[in-house]
Amino acid sequence: MTLLQIHTPVPKDIPLPLPLPEWALVVLLVLSFLLHIIFISLMVGGSIVTLWAEIKGLKEKRFDTFANEIAKTITVNKSIAVVLGIAPLLSIGTLYTMYFYAANALTGFAWIMIIPLVTIAFLLTYLHKYTWYTFKDSKRIHIAIMALSVGIFLFIPLIFLVNVNLMMFPEKWGTIHGFLSALLLPNVIPRYLEFLGSCIAITGIFIVWYNGRKNYPVEEIYEGDFSRTALKKTGYSIALLGLALQIFFGVIVLFSLPSKGISYDVIAVMAGAGMLLAAALYYTYLSLTGAPEKIDLYFRRIAGLMLVYMLFYGSSRQMYRNHALSKHQALMAARTAEFEKLSKEAAEHPVAEQPQLELDPALGNVARGAALFQANCAGCHRRDEKLVGPPMTEMVSIYKGNNKGLEAWIRKPGKKRPDFPQMPTLTQLTDADREELAKYILSIK
Repeated sequence: MTLLQIHTPVPKDIPLPLPLPEWALVVLLVLSFLLHIIFISLMVGGSIVTLWAEIKGLKEKRFDTFANEIAKTITVNKSIAVVLGIAPLLSIGTLYTMYFYAANALTGFAWIMIIPLVTIAFLLTYLHKYTWYTFKDSKRIHIAIMALSVGIFLFIPLIFLVNVNLMMFPEKWGTIHGFLSALLLPNVIPRYLEFLGSCIAITGIFIVWYNGRKNYPVEEIYEGDFSRTALKKTGYSIALLGLALQIFFGVIVLFSLPSKGISYDVIAVMAGAGMLLAAALYYTYLSLTGAPEKIDLYFRRIAGLMLVYMLFYGSSRQMYRNHALSKHQALMAARTAEFEKLSKEAAEHPVAEQPQLELDPALGNVARGAALFQANCAGCHRRDEKLVGPPMTEMVSIYKGNNKGLEAWIRKPGKKRPDFPQMPTLTQLTDADREELAKYILSIK
């Protein structure tokens, strides 16, 4: 803990209550992120599959039609992904405010570029979707539009992943100088490659479902070039590839995770998630290699396994994040408590800045009192005339020979007469100042 404090920036927290209990925000974060990441995966994976199929369609027309059908879903899935991304973004920003925004600031330009990049990528997908037949004789231009969109779609999640990873390692903040240096932190690249595998796997299962709908006119759309079973097998082949990539890079992720967030419960949940993924891979293989009439036999089982896997994986990431930040959060809580204590003491015992007093040596032992009077009292009091408050000569007539009484009045003034306003409390004066003031005022003849 001491070493962490020496080498790590430890800011004070924002002393505001959470809008919901912490456990409720964690549940909201995990579940909302699960829904968000499904449609992000369909957006990214769908764009990759569309690009692949359209390139393949240069030689096989049926794949060009297949690419067109998948392209129609990208714009819908990306819109849903954006809407569903609000809840997890707000949740993580609320739970980990200092960490989340510190990571955003450290990655700087890359984080700021997310909005324009998202806008450009979305416009490109619409351009690609609505110019399919316009560019039917210029397919390479059309493919280039999708390739550019895919490139941007691949980069945007990498920015998010780098930021979420960086927020878990405040001890590294002092060494980060922009996005590229944060990209080189441990575990970033394996996690990103595992994410891409997930995008491909989820898109493959989506293709199986999409082409398996009873009201989807496969024969009319493909004109006999693609059967419904062949389309499903294509989806399962894509899913099989994605699941294999996920498992391969998932193992690398597990072994490349920095130890600071590892615990037995994190390992147990991650291992359980891995077994679910392996089971999904097995049933996907059976669906792909089995008899055509049994191609739908394991679909729900595969989809269910992948959904539960994502829930397990999201939970394990949250558990790892809590373990990784626990010591730093304890330090930040202590610093926040210290700040609140000092703030309370300052509010209860304010210290006003005293102006530089100009002492007149000719006034002798009342010189300091005269200077204090000029600085604090002359705006309301004169020697012989009423200004805002009574003249000094009247004070002398009341308190002559009673210095302590005048000091007490200055310390805690009241309101005795209706023709004079309430005198303010001069909290900036010390007891010694009030003694000097009383001595000066009562020296007036």
